[in-house]
Amino acid sequence: MAKKRFALIGAGVFGEMHARAYSNHYTNHPEAELAVVCDINQERAKAIASTYQVGRFCTDWREIVLDPGIDAASVATPDHLHTEIAVALARAGKHLLVEKPMATAVADCEAMIEAAKEAGVKLMVDFHNRWNPPYHEAHRLLRSGELGSPRFISLRLSDTRYVPFEMIGWADRSSVLWFLGSHAVDMACWLIGEWPRRVYSVSRRSVLKQKGVDTPDFFQSTLEYPGGAVASIENSWLLPTSAPNIYDMKCQIQGSEGTIFIDNSSHRVLEIQGPARYSYGDVMGAPLIHGKQRGFMVESILHFAECVIHDRAPLVPGEVGLEVTRVLCAIEESVETGQPVEIPR
Repeated sequence: MAKKRFALIGAGVFGEMHARAYSNHYTNHPEAELAVVCDINQERAKAIASTYQVGRFCTDWREIVLDPGIDAASVATPDHLHTEIAVALARAGKHLLVEKPMATAVADCEAMIEAAKEAGVKLMVDFHNRWNPPYHEAHRLLRSGELGSPRFISLRLSDTRYVPFEMIGWADRSSVLWFLGSHAVDMACWLIGEWPRRVYSVSRRSVLKQKGVDTPDFFQSTLEYPGGAVASIENSWLLPTSAPNIYDMKCQIQGSEGTIFIDNSSHRVLEIQGPARYSYGDVMGAPLIHGKQRGFMVESILHFAECVIHDRAPLVPGEVGLEVTRVLCAIEESVETGQPVEIPR
């Protein structure tokens, strides 16, 4: 079987994870080849291409659209820059893996879905926590009925200030809601098994703005579901940089017959203490084991590659990304109006 040729558009922090996933050196996927790396920063594109032994790099994504030898692409650009690129790639017949959030407007998600359907290409959104072992197990337990029906979920996914101030240079053109809330909303809805009918959220914008990044500090959101379940979701960019992890992720799922507790970030499976740091090491997300990339963050990307190679439907299609964006837009509307917002179904 001839290798499928993949392209990476957006070679930032998480874009590099896509490069590792498609790289034979890091994952040993014999039927996938990373053929080109694209980033507006030429030095970054060149460096990632060199690191992952890719023979070509570019700074204009339109080159990939026009390349008939590219079968599929990962779109890992900043949150607000997915739509134009994804629609053009789909129309050119390229299968698509789009980083979360799929887009920051409902109409943009719909445009991607329509373009992919018209071209007959696969469209997947990279909600990689669906491969996260404790959340996958929680989903299995809830679907089995062992813990009864889900009634209340409390989910916290927050980052330290390092993320908006140093890690990404476009925090003021997005928010912690889009950056992390997209994951959290997807997780809550996947676990409960429904999309919410109403949301209410509060947010504040002061601390980060005063320090030069004009974006909300946090969102505290309540989601109400048709079956009676409720989810409370906390997303913040206010955690101190002295925290032992860059992120804090915890979840409590209360079912009618039992409860699940998940602590991804302060798990204490691996605790590192040294003169320069104190941290809980990554043992599930993206560990390198004997030089190979492992972990749930790469598993979702490999799933997309396998869908392209073996002509399978992805587990997280564009319609999921659309529904998450619909919820996030309703949360933003609730913050602006100070009122609950109904989500029509």
